[in-house]
Amino acid sequence: MDFNSLFYLLVLAALGWYWLSSIHVLEIARKAGRKACEKSGVQFLDDTVASTRIKIVRTESGRRALRRNYRFEFTETGNTRLEGEIVMLGDSIESVTMDPYQILLD
Repeated sequence: MDFNSLFYLLVLAALGWYWLSSIHVLEIARKAGRKACEKSGVQFLDDTVASTRIKIVRTESGRRALRRNYRFEFTETGNTRLEGEIVMLGDSIESVTMDPYQILLD
């Protein structure tokens, strides 16, 4: 096997790893968004999250990891669409924030 073939094989393996990792982290973020909405008593819209930013950062232990930001939408009344954000560091949830919304009392 020559050097070029080995190089292309390694690039292909890295892209495959990144793709599988992204799908795994996306699923964790989607579940976190749904759970935050259930906990707050609002409706998680479209059952999905969208990636908005990705960058390489250092963790507290000094290792490099990917920080991914995801956006989701929710509603408290069904008339408005509000946004929330999930920040993932590696495959763990760093933060979940939601736009301010009106709490409806029965």
